[in-house]
Amino acid sequence: MKFTSKTVLCAAAVFGALFHATVSLSPSVAKAEELRMLSGFSPNFVWYREIGPKFIDMVAKKSGGDLTIAFNGPDTVPTFEQFEPVQAGVFDLLFTHPAYHSGTTAVGLSIDAIDVDPTKRREIGVFDYIDQHYQKLGMKLLSAPSTGTKGFRYYLREPITAEPGLAGRIIRGTVSYHPMIKALGGSPLNMPVSDVYTSLQRGTVDGAAWGLTGAADLKWYEIIKYMADPAFGQVGVMIFMNLESWSALSPEKQAILLEAGKQLEIDAQAHFDKLQEEEYKFLLDKGMVLTSFSPAESAEFERLWAEGVWEVAAEVSGDDARNLRKLAKDHGMTR
Repeated sequence: MKFTSKTVLCAAAVFGALFHATVSLSPSVAKAEELRMLSGFSPNFVWYREIGPKFIDMVAKKSGGDLTIAFNGPDTVPTFEQFEPVQAGVFDLLFTHPAYHSGTTAVGLSIDAIDVDPTKRREIGVFDYIDQHYQKLGMKLLSAPSTGTKGFRYYLREPITAEPGLAGRIIRGTVSYHPMIKALGGSPLNMPVSDVYTSLQRGTVDGAAWGLTGAADLKWYEIIKYMADPAFGQVGVMIFMNLESWSALSPEKQAILLEAGKQLEIDAQAHFDKLQEEEYKFLLDKGMVLTSFSPAESAEFERLWAEGVWEVAAEVSGDDARNLRKLAKDHGMTR
């Protein structure tokens, strides 16, 4: 089923009315609650598979089964259209990458330019800053796990043979990548990941910017041969909750969600570092070959990435993004 804005608002109204009617008519209903999670990733995709169920299980165990979460994937609502239904209360939770709603705000995607240290991010106020920003939009940030210490690389149809390394190539990438792709001579093209396989196969795009995990699940090794060094940046996925749904929970259940979210961030980094190593070996075994940008360009990767992410964030979110950058930079966590 596809959602339009009108459908979403109508559904939200009906859902809210039914919910409040049920509560008012049955004040003694058992305290168990089920939350509906909308995910930008399918259940068998690595970013969800290695994070979503762990969060769901932790919440269920910590609550003794009184708080459960039901999964709904991108077949319910397309990945790039999911922020609004959760914001409207049609769903309670959103598991996503913040680049997928960068038209609404780009503060969340800024986390990809901030060093991966979950404890320090919270200690210096990065997590709280992003949380307070989203609360103004009716969303509560529960967790911001990273998919490893490093985040991305370029996957290409042809090897790098010159400088700039992406000269003349059309490269799939969400908005976060666009400034970097342009700086490396390429032309960025935003498209859902579900369309990338066919586009690579047909030559509609010459490569894709993607994480250090997930290309194996997407089976790009069947149709392209090259993965490029160096790896760069970070991937920060996020779990949000509709603010009204959050406020309706008891303090005990709120605490359970926050504890699970915090633990998830700590566990994810080391777990994905290991998965990245395994995927790299898998892709080599499947016949993919390493190609490299020039030493001069490689030395600039982290700067190009961070400055590009902050540029996009500032264009969309202005001082909200610039102030977050200052906070992170003051503590040595970004460029």
